[in-house]
Amino acid sequence: MLFYNPHSGQRRGDLRLVVERVAAVLREAGVEASIAETLSAADAGQQARDAVEQGCDTIFACGGDGTIQDLAQGLIGTEAALAVIPLGTANVLAHDLGIPNGVVAAARAALRAVPLRVGVGRADCQSDEGTLVTRYFLSVAGAGQDGYLFHRVAPSEKRTFGIAVYYGKALWVWLTHRMEWFSADVSTTDAKERAPVTQVLAVRLHDFGNLLRDLAPGASLLRENLRAVVFKTSSRWSYLLYVVRGIFGAKWQVPGIELCDASRIRLTPTGVSPVYLEADGELLGQLPAEITVVPSALTLLVPKDFVSR
Repeated sequence: MLFYNPHSGQRRGDLRLVVERVAAVLREAGVEASIAETLSAADAGQQARDAVEQGCDTIFACGGDGTIQDLAQGLIGTEAALAVIPLGTANVLAHDLGIPNGVVAAARAALRAVPLRVGVGRADCQSDEGTLVTRYFLSVAGAGQDGYLFHRVAPSEKRTFGIAVYYGKALWVWLTHRMEWFSADVSTTDAKERAPVTQVLAVRLHDFGNLLRDLAPGASLLRENLRAVVFKTSSRWSYLLYVVRGIFGAKWQVPGIELCDASRIRLTPTGVSPVYLEADGELLGQLPAEITVVPSALTLLVPKDFVSR
């Protein structure tokens, strides 16, 4: 089953036709393929699970990282595979996996791909209304400045301006938003540390592509942990230096910013202003929050060379 979100991306008018081209490649190879729209972000996971219960062994997410995340919610713990056709704004998961950008090339790559069982991140937080929110993520979860950035990015802006809106908003947040301090309890394999922080990133990918490539050196979907980037500073220049380090793939240390392998991260607000949490580019809610890894939770279709990294 090929799912797509008719309201996402910058080419909504012909999106159905684009997905039909993917289905045609699969059918020519003897694959029985159907197409369906996602009804909403909240319904997509159940749609994927229903398709699996009806006999589909593979779910194609034809869209961006948000669409992938929505569909993955219904596949956690099942044996069905998730395949990716990148049609979104950033396409960070597709970039890390090495999936081609062209839809026909991506479809042909899926036919040659191999199944890989991977761990997924899990984020638990509270909604603006105070109810519990649980979401699984594949790329990154971020609280603090990162969460506030996605709080300020409207879906209409993503559709209109694409990836440029993230860079523009990130600059605006860096210049104007006061960094809120909160508390982070980071559990590693042999220690647990509590510290005041202004931002925490829990990263699962090695290469994010676009300008910011190496966000968290050492992160990988092939590992069953989180690569935590912990900001113990409110210096705007340290933030900027860390971004520049990622752009150029440099190895220098940035004062006040630490990296570690984590199994669990608990985040607690310490001020009166809300601190926001995002996962895979979608705003989830506010702190308090807990971020963990669910080992061997999802099957991805990946290029063969990805497994040998």
